[in-house]
Amino acid sequence: MACPYFRRADSLSRQPSVVTEPSGNWTLEDEEQSGDALTLTHLQMAIQLLTAPSNEDLNTAVTALILKYRKNWPNISKLRIDLETLKTYPNYDYLADIQEILLEMDESSASEILVLLGEELITSCCTGIIERAFRCLGTELQEFLGSLDGVYDVLKFQEDDDSSDTGFVCAGDGELIFTSERPVIAWLLLGSLKALTRILFNVQVNIKIEPVEGDNRRYRYLFSLAKDGHAREMRVVSKSVEGPVQRSNSTNASDLTMNSSTFCKAFPWHFIMNEDLELVQLGRGFSKLYKPYMAEFGCHATTYFDFKRPKGLTLKFRDIVRRTCTPFLIALKSPPDVQEFTAKGLEIKGQMVHCPESNSLLFMGSPFLDGLDGLTCNGLFISDIPLHDATREVILVGEQARAQDGLRRRMDKLKSSIEEANAAVTKERKKNVSLLHLIFPAEIAERLWLGASIDAKTYPDVTILFSDIVGFTSICSRATPFMVINMLESLYKDFDEFCDMFDVYKVETIGDAYCVASGLHRASIYDAHKVAWMALKMIDACSKHITHDGEQIKMRIGLHTGTVLAGVVGRKMPRYCLFGHNVTIANKFESSSEACRINVSPTTREWLIKYPGYEFDLKARDPSFLPKEFHNADNGTCYFMDHYRHFSMDESLPLDDHITAAMKSIQTPATET
Repeated sequence: MACPYFRRADSLSRQPSVVTEPSGNWTLEDEEQSGDALTLTHLQMAIQLLTAPSNEDLNTAVTALILKYRKNWPNISKLRIDLETLKTYPNYDYLADIQEILLEMDESSASEILVLLGEELITSCCTGIIERAFRCLGTELQEFLGSLDGVYDVLKFQEDDDSSDTGFVCAGDGELIFTSERPVIAWLLLGSLKALTRILFNVQVNIKIEPVEGDNRRYRYLFSLAKDGHAREMRVVSKSVEGPVQRSNSTNASDLTMNSSTFCKAFPWHFIMNEDLELVQLGRGFSKLYKPYMAEFGCHATTYFDFKRPKGLTLKFRDIVRRTCTPFLIALKSPPDVQEFTAKGLEIKGQMVHCPESNSLLFMGSPFLDGLDGLTCNGLFISDIPLHDATREVILVGEQARAQDGLRRRMDKLKSSIEEANAAVTKERKKNVSLLHLIFPAEIAERLWLGASIDAKTYPDVTILFSDIVGFTSICSRATPFMVINMLESLYKDFDEFCDMFDVYKVETIGDAYCVASGLHRASIYDAHKVAWMALKMIDACSKHITHDGEQIKMRIGLHTGTVLAGVVGRKMPRYCLFGHNVTIANKFESSSEACRINVSPTTREWLIKYPGYEFDLKARDPSFLPKEFHNADNGTCYFMDHYRHFSMDESLPLDDHITAAMKSIQTPATET
């Protein structure tokens, strides 16, 4: 296919084959990065593959092109160059020679070969990290084109590269405008874009290239989907997929409104302009500077703002809408006839957003400053920068910090590696400590981890709970061991959660026996209450569990309060054990209990009724049920505890609600002994 815009070599000021000055490629400060980390450098390399491919990449693509198409064009073998030449002359302008050879060979096929070369360039070089860099620009083609516009402009701006003759503009759905002094790059880009859409988005597209009227350096690329030999408009590609509607907690629209005053306060550096570029709303920052002059000089945006970027922007509403994918940089102008305007020249960097509901343009930005001097010279204060704006931190960094930025980054990286290593050590330590916490009270676990010796200690007024399952031997005789283990695992999982809920210590489980104690590691005047509430929860939980043959699990529980001796026993598989007469007595109260009942000792009852406001349903039993070993100095008796009611709750509410309310009352604040 003939190329009507392919300029003849004799009409171009050809670059010399050996360039005396290095090409104006971007260079970034070298930074140590992990091999698979995607960085700005990789994104820069990817875009450079489109706008200024290296000689090595071109040679790779030419080699692949010759292998595929030498039967169609036998003379394309002339495009190949010796690798030693590229090494000897690193600034050799290979692309200019490719252009000349193609024109001498067959001008009518030159553009077609260049398009195919662009495709091979992407196919052979767009791999690994470069492919990832391209993919990060968007999830579909229209997003990709928009990001190509914005990212390229930012990269050029960061390098202050105003001399570059290349650039992208995403002009709308399926339309990209590319600027270059060299037509050969424009045709290479056509093939590259075709290959990219195929590789990144699995889409076959037709791309039409045409010159922009009035500017022979600019080329317009029009994309359309290729399907069954027919082209469809790119709007199909960019059509958004409707997702689930996000709903607010409120269904009343009036609850969601934000007035203009609040918006202007939250975003002081914004403005809204209509189709005539008249300013209809200003943020507090702009209003502070320009509001006194608007009555006299009008509200047209060009009176107060100089649009510095994007370059070559025509100040028309429609043209600005087409550049919403590009970062905007505007400079403040002094109002007419105003001699002293401190903010003159202040640059604001941000984004232009088209609001179709009102057919207006919203600019959101922030001052483009790098130090306190720049802030104060423009008559601004730190308070003029909103708290959510990262510009505040940039301003406060200071000149010295910027000069030492490279050192800081290296120190941060070293710090990060140390923190990661420390975090790994801490993580492993926590694993070990967590295992100890499953066996011992928190204080004992910490001391064991630190290697301290643990002496046995006497604890007064410890409330102990013993429980077992009624008929457990009979259940085991009718079930397999796995059935029994699964039954106990399901039941004791709930009990373990209760231990965390009430902050009591699980002493041990032996078969169907489950033992807990409160008052060991954190003594409280409500230790007996917490164990009593746990006992009620245990009885309630049993009603929700059944044996393998469908029968409800029935448990009997005994509670007793007294002095115990506690200490760590053993070197291998050490245990935190309780000793003393009261441990035996607690076990006896469990033995003398009944199915689905909680047997409470006289000493435990004294603690339960000692503080008003906690109503336990206690029914006295015959004194003959007291264990023989129990020293009954006060002629007391044991009790069955059936229920608990909290004074602030309705009696009809479930037991869980009453216990939850009670736990809140003792935790706010907790009374410690």
